[in-house]
Amino acid sequence: MLRPMTITHDIEAVEADPRWARILARDKAADGRFWYSVATTGVYCRPSCPSRTANPANVTIHETLADARATGRRPCRRCNPEGQGQAADHAALVARACEIIESSGSAPSLETLAGVVGLSPGYFHRLFKAATGLTPKAYAAGSRAGRVRAQLAEGQPVTETIYGAGFNSSGRFYEAANDMLGMTPSRYRDGGARETLRFAIGQTSLGAILVASSDKGVAAILLGEDPEVLVQDLQRRFPKAELVGADADYEQLVARVVGLVEAPGAGLDLPLDVRGTAFQRRVWKALQEIPTGATATYAEIAEKIGAPRATRAVAGACAANPLAVAIPCHRVIRHDGGLSGYRWGVERKRTLLDRESSSGG
Repeated sequence: MLRPMTITHDIEAVEADPRWARILARDKAADGRFWYSVATTGVYCRPSCPSRTANPANVTIHETLADARATGRRPCRRCNPEGQGQAADHAALVARACEIIESSGSAPSLETLAGVVGLSPGYFHRLFKAATGLTPKAYAAGSRAGRVRAQLAEGQPVTETIYGAGFNSSGRFYEAANDMLGMTPSRYRDGGARETLRFAIGQTSLGAILVASSDKGVAAILLGEDPEVLVQDLQRRFPKAELVGADADYEQLVARVVGLVEAPGAGLDLPLDVRGTAFQRRVWKALQEIPTGATATYAEIAEKIGAPRATRAVAGACAANPLAVAIPCHRVIRHDGGLSGYRWGVERKRTLLDRESSSGG
């Protein structure tokens, strides 16, 4: 049986080892591939350890964790080489903070959240925003908005919703209501009653397209074969809204959306009226950050938003996306590279990805 290769305290050998360069770079991609120990500090670390760079004369590089343990040195407390890795550890901390926010009646303070996960407020704030794309305060606002929408959709009285969502005064609730709902609370509870949506139907190389807009921006981009089915889908989403066939000016906006479908890498320079739960909005924001021509798996998106165990929920959020192509859920694939799970059909998904790939990103 071959013994794992171990580099002894030979400074030239360590510096010549390509793994040393990855240690110097604190390369997170190298975590789990090898470990190193430091004679002077008596610890062993993962390659991405943020500690002060060790003198290569005191370093031994190990191919296995067992070899690192066999030195008799202790695991580094900063990089936790026995754990899943710093990125996974951070994702777990962010996920824990999200759970606290979502289960709290009122938004926890930054200091409270940071204390629960054992980090300083400043570092936790940076970590949370990097993982979710939102500050803790913005995430809490999104979570609260989700509770408001759910309670109103169930027909709960506005007064009960105010306090059930953690607002301690009706004044603050009504100040935030338009941003949360895009309309007054009573209108939202009534299914968008008295809200006006302009819409129009066009044709693309992928079939029919329906575009609808509120006063805030584009609220729906739907694809399909049958225009009538698309209208029914819009009516289902906004059951009591007034749907108004668009005029010539709106037809020009639809033409811009059609252009996005034909050249998805071009982007859409139009305001969007994005409506969804706090979790869905986190997922959709992560989708918008996938570069043109690239893809990500459902698990990678779950990891990115700090909820590594929520792969199925991520898939559900992708399926609920009402803004085809503008929020590019077509860029999310299975872990094996498969293209299943696209609301508007796998063939459309394949075509969109092919167009982005051939455009060079």
